[in-house]
Amino acid sequence: MAHASFNGLRVLSLESRRAKEVEKLIRTYGGEPIVVPALREVGLESNQHVLEFAAKVLEGRYDLIIFMTGVGVRAMLDIVQTRYDREEFLAALRKMKIAARGVKPGSALRELKVTVDVTAEEPSTWRELLQAIDGAFGNSLAEMHVVVQEYGASNPELLTELSSRSRELTKLPVYQWALPEDLQPLRECVLGILNGMVDVVLFMTAVQIIHLFRVAEQMGVPEDLREALRKTVVLSIGPTTSEELAHYGIEPDFEPSRPKMGFLVNEAAQYSDRLLEKKRKGEMEAVVSQPSGAEGAKRPAGVRRVAASTSTMAGFRDGLAEMDFLHEISSRMAAADSLHLVLDRIVDFIANVIPCDSCFIYVLEGENLMLRASKNPHADLIDHIRVQMGQGVTGWVARHRQPVAIASAASNDPRFKAFKNIPEDHFEAMLCTPILCAGRIVGVINLQHRTSYHHTNEQVKLLSTLGFLVGAEIERARLETENTQLTSRLETRKAVDRAKSVLQRDLSLSEEDAYQMMQKESRQRRKSMREIADAILLAEDLRRTRSAT
Repeated sequence: MAHASFNGLRVLSLESRRAKEVEKLIRTYGGEPIVVPALREVGLESNQHVLEFAAKVLEGRYDLIIFMTGVGVRAMLDIVQTRYDREEFLAALRKMKIAARGVKPGSALRELKVTVDVTAEEPSTWRELLQAIDGAFGNSLAEMHVVVQEYGASNPELLTELSSRSRELTKLPVYQWALPEDLQPLRECVLGILNGMVDVVLFMTAVQIIHLFRVAEQMGVPEDLREALRKTVVLSIGPTTSEELAHYGIEPDFEPSRPKMGFLVNEAAQYSDRLLEKKRKGEMEAVVSQPSGAEGAKRPAGVRRVAASTSTMAGFRDGLAEMDFLHEISSRMAAADSLHLVLDRIVDFIANVIPCDSCFIYVLEGENLMLRASKNPHADLIDHIRVQMGQGVTGWVARHRQPVAIASAASNDPRFKAFKNIPEDHFEAMLCTPILCAGRIVGVINLQHRTSYHHTNEQVKLLSTLGFLVGAEIERARLETENTQLTSRLETRKAVDRAKSVLQRDLSLSEEDAYQMMQKESRQRRKSMREIADAILLAEDLRRTRSAT
């Protein structure tokens, strides 16, 4: 059992997509879970707007596309490929500037090999997204045609700000939120809250709040629900959800230290018992901290947030049993089919396990460590930064096969080596562990933090364990990718040789002249040598077919 505990409190979650996961977490932390989905995703009446969007992407009509959700990315692509060629559309999409609201849309895009130019920092609200876009594009945004993929409903604040900054703005809805088909479970939730049968309510999206009150309005008890929630521990996953609660006159008791489901449940288990006792006595205990500055200004007055330094915060590992932890990481690895996809999934997993501002994965290739994956978007650095064995902290960890944790002033460590154009070089803290396979070094995992951060022994052990677990899969994926690339190069060489022979025969050219002709066509048409060769061979096959008939 995790050391944090609900001590038998009845915990309501209105989560839909991850209902089983949140139920398991609540039970793991000693709570009595009540999980009732408050919404469902439904398609739009017409997909015409998405198909029109796809047509304009293929024509290169947009400058910046903003993706708000991973589900939206996948839903958009499912619709597009009903009419257009999937790979042709993705090739056109890769030529455009892309922004992602957070980790999930970023992961979905990386799986499609679409480079993300801008990613919003946590808590990944529209404010962080807009700030990141302003920072990346500045005044040039005024000349851009911008598209926003919406999720469920429009965000008027974001649309207003983008409209004032850009030349043209287009909304791209791909699905919408609807109430569950069977409303009886939600009605029973409302009655349970009114009758004091619910001790803690976890709100993870603003839509959950809207739908809960919509059902209460249908029942004629919205004011009663509002009053009952004031006597219940109400937790919000982040600023956007807190703002929606404020709209309904509810002040959440706190937000988690990170806007993640695991952190929300963990910290709810730590504090809810005492908070509930104090609330029902009309008192309040100071177990959470009020954010200051710009961050605090985003929240409704009075909303607090758990301190980031909470000593008992254990995140993912404390929330799941050891077997569940192993199953989670192994299932992610088993689903991967290429080196970069494997690494991106590892990065996403690690960033959810251990709080960090940056995560790099270096893979050993020959005598050098190559940067192959990053939590933050670094399209110009991935596959280009090389670190020699023994060079810098990363190289030291690879050579000595030992973890290194630096709590502050990482750049002052005698082993540290800076690389130009890497913002993370200026971060304060870092944790570096080796990735091993059969006793051999495979790569290195780097976690970094903007401010001073003390990594616990448990976190160091956890990241080291991840290095052992993923080592074999990274090595397999690397070798498989190399074999695929080698096979592709051999196939290309055979096709080019065959195409040269056709040109030599038909145009009476030397082998060198035939090759130079293909090179010239490749440059002028902006096509690869393989594509030029395939076109020549296709024409040859068509000629033979006509001759045979």
